[in-house]
Amino acid sequence: MKKITPFLWFDKEAEEAARFYISIFKKSRIKQVIRYPKGGPGAEGSVMVVEFQINGQDFSALNGGPGHPLTDAVSFVVDCKTQKELDYYWNKLKKGGKEVACGWLTDRYGLSWQIAPMDVMMKLYKSKDQEKVGRAFQAMMKMVKLDIKALKKAYDGK
Repeated sequence: MKKITPFLWFDKEAEEAARFYISIFKKSRIKQVIRYPKGGPGAEGSVMVVEFQINGQDFSALNGGPGHPLTDAVSFVVDCKTQKELDYYWNKLKKGGKEVACGWLTDRYGLSWQIAPMDVMMKLYKSKDQEKVGRAFQAMMKMVKLDIKALKKAYDGK
């Protein structure tokens, strides 16, 4: 079975965006750049598609024009193990973008990201003690960038 590859539509900044992403994530690379041929919808020789990898996950980015801007209806989750890791990805990806809420941000190209300690959050939210879960959830709802220590404190009632 072939794997699923996210295919991102950009106006004209596909290569710039791909290079931005691979500069942030280790084990990432541009696989190939495909250019528009003569007679195509884009200027001959301009970038049409960029195929790249982030941590082994394939992505494609298309310079397809302004017809389909990215929205927060689709986002990518970056699962962080530590606050240091969370801070790193948050600070890098938000450069030129905007902070949203609850660990979400939109980068400078309009792509939405969730920068979150998924293991920690799932452990807190799977608890049978709904009072603790509620406290952790309410704490998260007040955050923009997530704070692992504060989530755990809220869960513990401190």
